[in-house]
Amino acid sequence: MSVAKSEDKKVTTHTLQEMKKRGEKISMLTAYDYSTARILDDAGIDVILVGDSASNVMAGHETTLPITLDQMIYHASSVVRAVKRALVVVDLPFGSYQGNSKEALNSSIKIMKESGAHAVKLEGGLEIKDSIERILSAGVPVMGHLGLTPQSIYKFGTYVVRAKEKSEAERLIEDAHLLADVGCFAVVLEKIPASLAEQVSTEIKIPFIGIGAGAGVDGQVLVLHDMLGITHEFNPRFLRRYLNLYDDIKSATERYIQDVKSRDFPNEKEQY
Repeated sequence: MSVAKSEDKKVTTHTLQEMKKRGEKISMLTAYDYSTARILDDAGIDVILVGDSASNVMAGHETTLPITLDQMIYHASSVVRAVKRALVVVDLPFGSYQGNSKEALNSSIKIMKESGAHAVKLEGGLEIKDSIERILSAGVPVMGHLGLTPQSIYKFGTYVVRAKEKSEAERLIEDAHLLADVGCFAVVLEKIPASLAEQVSTEIKIPFIGIGAGAGVDGQVLVLHDMLGITHEFNPRFLRRYLNLYDDIKSATERYIQDVKSRDFPNEKEQY
């Protein structure tokens, strides 16, 4: 059964604010190419994230760190060409904004101009405040990202749940308020206790979108390849697989190989 779209007109940052006000949950998935982005948009997804997770699921890297700004622009451009309704947000990749607000601005402008995307996403709080403010000063919308921040994996050394300790939870709350105060239109909360995520989402006016952050936030995001079961080694608690495409595609490929080898394909009806 198909899900009716909440509205046919273009989703904007203002749309997400209005959705939070009326208690409507925000749906968000990643996409990295034209074909899948078109399907997601036709299905009525609210936000498409061109995530630096492309480094993992598209390029096979162990972390998100190797992907470059130009590679992100390539993926984002492909997605934007497919989309008529959804808001398209693009991750600023590792090394394109940390510690240098001017570089952060230049990276953001390059993404917006060359891909046609609608917003950028950055990982971090107080430590990237200057970069966020500079990007916003140019009129580029910014989505934040707190909790588990994959670009800092070598700093953390693990992908375990973040902000379980009181001091880290207090820092996350402070950073969430800071991101809202400086002007971020939304924030992703990744792999933090559900009670903490709900507290933040309740006391701060901008939308908070969770991944492994429980049901008390304003929306949810998953990596498309995980949700569809294309990846099969990754099995965190927060992941719900809606298909098992790894096995389905493998089985279809095996049948195709057999049909070619046995000379069954192509048959007379499949020739000119």
